[in-house]
Amino acid sequence: MTNTQHGWLFNQLFTKWKKFEVIYVTILLLLQIGVYLIAPDSWVGMLSGVFGTLALVYGMKGRRITFIFGFIQCVAMTYVAWQSHAWGTFVMDIIYVISQPIGWFMWGNDDATKRFSPQMRKYVFAGVVVAYFVGWYVIGLFNGQLPYFDSFNLVVSFIAQLLYVLKYQENWSLWIWVNTANIIYWIILAVRYTMGVHIGTFGGDLSQVALQAALLFNSLYATKVWASGEADNEGGTSK
Repeated sequence: MTNTQHGWLFNQLFTKWKKFEVIYVTILLLLQIGVYLIAPDSWVGMLSGVFGTLALVYGMKGRRITFIFGFIQCVAMTYVAWQSHAWGTFVMDIIYVISQPIGWFMWGNDDATKRFSPQMRKYVFAGVVVAYFVGWYVIGLFNGQLPYFDSFNLVVSFIAQLLYVLKYQENWSLWIWVNTANIIYWIILAVRYTMGVHIGTFGGDLSQVALQAALLFNSLYATKVWASGEADNEGGTSK
């Protein structure tokens, strides 16, 4: 039976999966559940991790359904960031929530991925560096936790999300930096919680460490998938 004989939802969820992809998404989901079993004090954090994993994997495959999973994940992660007083992350998560329906519309009208010219790519990344340091300074004025990391969560993530919604391949390069910084960020917050100097929940922090590790792996793999054109027209038509 061909893809056209199935419904849109079936095509989005189940078609064109490689064995490697099935294995790694299973491992990433089990990682989220495992973290919750270790520190079961934040079911919202676990929910964020599970739906975040689904969103990132379907995003890697260029499938529009990523924005449904992403909306649920972003709402949950906004709550976790609010609990932890991670203000840069909190603001960015609100932007993520808003961007999900925008991404749903954009991806429904353009299946092909795009990339910048080499010269434009240099300008974009130079702009990201400048924006990062400006964000660091501004977040520091509001006494946010670890503003040098939180600027990644707010400024660099905003630019990466914009490029993601517009389907520019360069978004994954930015996400690799953001995910690496976020792993360190949430590990520090988890350690600070055990020392009694951080507001939030230990399980919530650990769930974000696991999610960011999954995001980093996925960003590395998605760089290859989008560059090869495999993400174009994945999962059948959305019409």
